[in-house]
Amino acid sequence: MRLVFAGSPAAAVPSLRALAASPDHEVAAVLTRDDTPQGRKRVLTPTPVADAAAELGIPVIKARRITDEVTSAIVETQADLGVIVAYGALLREPLLSTLRLGWINLHFSLLPRWRGAAPVQRALIAGDTETGAAVFQLVPELDAGVVHGQITKPLHGDETAGVLLGELAISGALLLSRVVDEIGAGTSTPVEQQGDVTLAPKLTLDDARLDPSQPAAAVYDRFRGVTPEPGAFVEVAGARLKLLAAKPAGPGTPAVPAGAFLLDGRRALLGAGGGALELVTVQPAGKKPMAAADWLRGVASRETLRVDDPAAEADGPAAPGTASATGAAS
Repeated sequence: MRLVFAGSPAAAVPSLRALAASPDHEVAAVLTRDDTPQGRKRVLTPTPVADAAAELGIPVIKARRITDEVTSAIVETQADLGVIVAYGALLREPLLSTLRLGWINLHFSLLPRWRGAAPVQRALIAGDTETGAAVFQLVPELDAGVVHGQITKPLHGDETAGVLLGELAISGALLLSRVVDEIGAGTSTPVEQQGDVTLAPKLTLDDARLDPSQPAAAVYDRFRGVTPEPGAFVEVAGARLKLLAAKPAGPGTPAVPAGAFLLDGRRALLGAGGGALELVTVQPAGKKPMAAADWLRGVASRETLRVDDPAAEADGPAAPGTASATGAAS
């Protein structure tokens, strides 16, 4: 079959490479998002999928949204099937109906759980014990089409979104290749989605703020779901403290009040409801990443240091005794 592949981030690259390597199919063109400015110098940079397509010698169509011109360019490829993996924008009619076999989508969830833009992240935040990937037929309704194939993956409770997405990108590419083969051979037997629908909207920066007043397990799940993007943080004395690596403090850990910090030997602890997190690597505002224990050791009044309470701040000025969170490592 002739294929059109639509995708943008690194998670879509294994799927593109798998399809391009197939002896039975030809990727006639790649649709990806426009170049975006990156880094301090704001250099226009292609998407990872655009880079991979260039390496593979596949023509690339770059578009931030699907215009009539983009639709015409895809029609001109005379592709049989469209394949989409995290393109970054919704495909609507008439593009959905332009190809003989329509479009299929590799989605990193067990549909219909977590339809939407951030299924991996939302599954971790919710504390799911299982996730997976599904290939479904694209229809106008969000992620609602029949499912051609699905794989499941148990979660061990310590995966971050970045690690999990990387794993699903590999296993999902194998699933996608199998489904494309089955569709080409006319042997695919898609089934309707079954179960309760949940939605996975795109994460905002506010989603990445940890609330230590919540149970420690829930705080850790949120940390996992927002790492590495948009990046977990707490605010202390009005300054943002990014939490780059953390883990549950484990049994035998001294009690730490929710929102307070404690230097326990070589460990930096952050108290939460019913437990604590061990902070491994942090990045204070305006500083480079550093070991969390070094950061906390460098804070002059760490005994009174606490995470800001956004609700209390809304009611009035911060309580006296709070200390700077940006102390240098000693």
